[in-house]
Amino acid sequence: MTMKIQLASLLILFGFSLQAQDSDMPNDFLSKGFHKDRRGQLRAGLPPNSVAVFFANPVRNRANDVDYVYHQDPDFYYLTGYKEPDAVLFIFKDKQVAANGSSYNEILFVQPRNALREMWTGRRLGEKGTKDVLGFEQAFNNSEFKRYAVDFSKFDKVLFFDFKNDVRDNPRDSSDLYDLIEQFKVKVNYPEKKSVSLSVEPIKNNLDMKGLNDQMAKLRGIKTKDEIELIRNAVSISCLGQVEVMKAIKPGMSEREIQGIHEFVYKKYQAEDLGYPSIVGAGHNGCILHYIDNYKPSISSKELILMDLGAEFHGYTADITRTIPVNGKFSPEQKLIYELVLKAQEEAMKITKPGTPRSALTDTCRAVVNRGLLQLGIIKSGEKHLYFPHGVSHHIGLDVHDRGGPLLEENNTVTIEPGIYIPDNAACDKKWWGIAVRIEDDYLITKDGYEHLSKIAPRTVKEIEDMMKQPSVFDKFDLPDLKKVNEKSKSGN
Repeated sequence: MTMKIQLASLLILFGFSLQAQDSDMPNDFLSKGFHKDRRGQLRAGLPPNSVAVFFANPVRNRANDVDYVYHQDPDFYYLTGYKEPDAVLFIFKDKQVAANGSSYNEILFVQPRNALREMWTGRRLGEKGTKDVLGFEQAFNNSEFKRYAVDFSKFDKVLFFDFKNDVRDNPRDSSDLYDLIEQFKVKVNYPEKKSVSLSVEPIKNNLDMKGLNDQMAKLRGIKTKDEIELIRNAVSISCLGQVEVMKAIKPGMSEREIQGIHEFVYKKYQAEDLGYPSIVGAGHNGCILHYIDNYKPSISSKELILMDLGAEFHGYTADITRTIPVNGKFSPEQKLIYELVLKAQEEAMKITKPGTPRSALTDTCRAVVNRGLLQLGIIKSGEKHLYFPHGVSHHIGLDVHDRGGPLLEENNTVTIEPGIYIPDNAACDKKWWGIAVRIEDDYLITKDGYEHLSKIAPRTVKEIEDMMKQPSVFDKFDLPDLKKVNEKSKSGN
């Protein structure tokens, strides 16, 4: 047998083995029927004689020849269920006629099967798998897109999100995302941002790079029953991470160690990813709203630690924040600030129902916080300050800051997250310095009010202090001292 035949046989066998391993994958993802229904809902809302175009996310380079773990564009995943790069989707308002006379109203171009590449980077669906698994009738390898001969000038609207110039070209692949975008630009006569000669014939102005924002916000803001169950899983997993840390935390631990316990719990429950970079800030680090360094090597017994983390489960993310005393008991000053933040959150919860503007939740929290800071002598009457610098509510879903409207509607999933942050050297009594508190919970908006999705994570001072007295499964988890390990390695013993 020649080397070429051996290689061909290997690739064929490997291709079969990839298909055989499909049973190893979880079977509780959103169904192909869900994604098809979402495409139908979008199509129904498109303007007459239009087409909507969606591109997969680019592959992001980490360094040298190492890429970040691939994450699909949420809109693209929502409409297709496809998790691979180098793909483009078209959804037409009206039926189109193919060269063979058949009709279609959607078409998806995907990366082809390649047994050698799959041996290195994982399984691909390919053209046939996309049809079989995701239910597309019109699916083709992305190499076919260049020959796709639809006259886009005939549409009144070609809707897509404008490009950000952040896509790398793979010179070894003439059908990667970079090339798909460049080919699309030619097909629609995309106006590049450069000077244009007055002698050039003006193009038809049918390119709409804003209209899909509202369309997708309306769709994604209202969660289906299946989406709510995935969000419920993500929230519960994130809450259990908070609970385990409350039981396990001890003075002297590092911020990164605390982060690791949270994320271990996520993996234990089969959460594939984080919804966003984990924020674990002890003491004054909690005053940095998006503190993601998590480097402090030893947290003090006198500090609070602010932990803002969310598991991503099957694409859907939670967003939970708890702030706890490292030594297990709030100091008098910490307790006053904590209970002020909690009061603000609970006042906002009272107006959480369909029809309420999310901005009203912020206004309610801000009024409570400002009144409380004044009573504590931290601010003066009418004083402007940065102790509470952010809004308190956003949608959650496929993005941690998900698409959705400004008014609460039934089956929205949203956060309420007031906070107070008093950095060192603030213009107030020194006893308040370094106190940072944020409490963030996730809610499902119901017909008449809300369901508190994250209530299993302790919120009150008493609940937190009681939980922190409980034994932890991590109490006996002790690793060797790294310096001693290195010394032993150097000695050769």
